[in-house]
Amino acid sequence: MSTIVKMLITLLLLSACSVVRNPTPLDYPGVQAAAVPAEDYHLQIGDQLDIKFFYHPELNDSVTVRPDGRISLQLVQELKVVGLTPQQLTEKLTKAYSAELEKPSIAVIVKAFNAQRVFVDGEVYKPGLVSMIGPLTVLQSISQGGGLKDTAKADEVIVIRRVGENKVTSMVVNLKLVLDGTEIRQDILLQPNDIVYVPKSTIADVNVWVDQYIRKNIPVPFGISYGIGF
Repeated sequence: MSTIVKMLITLLLLSACSVVRNPTPLDYPGVQAAAVPAEDYHLQIGDQLDIKFFYHPELNDSVTVRPDGRISLQLVQELKVVGLTPQQLTEKLTKAYSAELEKPSIAVIVKAFNAQRVFVDGEVYKPGLVSMIGPLTVLQSISQGGGLKDTAKADEVIVIRRVGENKVTSMVVNLKLVLDGTEIRQDILLQPNDIVYVPKSTIADVNVWVDQYIRKNIPVPFGISYGIGF
């Protein structure tokens, strides 16, 4: 397994895990996934930002979010921006510059998005990293992974997602209901760094399986406690 895939799975190391067997859809994708509202986008490492000062153009700047998640600007200390929405960063900058400027008016524009990816594994023809160019659903990610094998258990596809600093959630998605049109809303939108796993057979205890999956791919010790949510 490549280093970048191991790094992706490392992001999911956890101390608590929960399973959702009927995931709440984040949106109704229909034929094409709906656009993600700008206010819901969270800044990532590598994003390129234009910072505009309406009344102080000499402070305008173009910056790239560094690997440590920070940016450097004139007059203020370095700011950690990873995980913030553009609106939250605007508010943070306005507060930071209030000590230097009278009523600063600032706009944050995401000029270029860093390549975001999910990892598709299991009973697909081309397992590996899948790029997210705009909204991406579970079924779309599997299609980019070459599609389901005949041996795939499509009614128990697992989506592993980090939901906090020390927690992930495991959602079980029934793609059979999506493919036959019975419940297309099961085809939820993915988030960056999600892992989509298509099993070959029924997984009796998803929590234990997630533990074993991570341990197999990232052989380092860590503790897990379990809680199942439906």
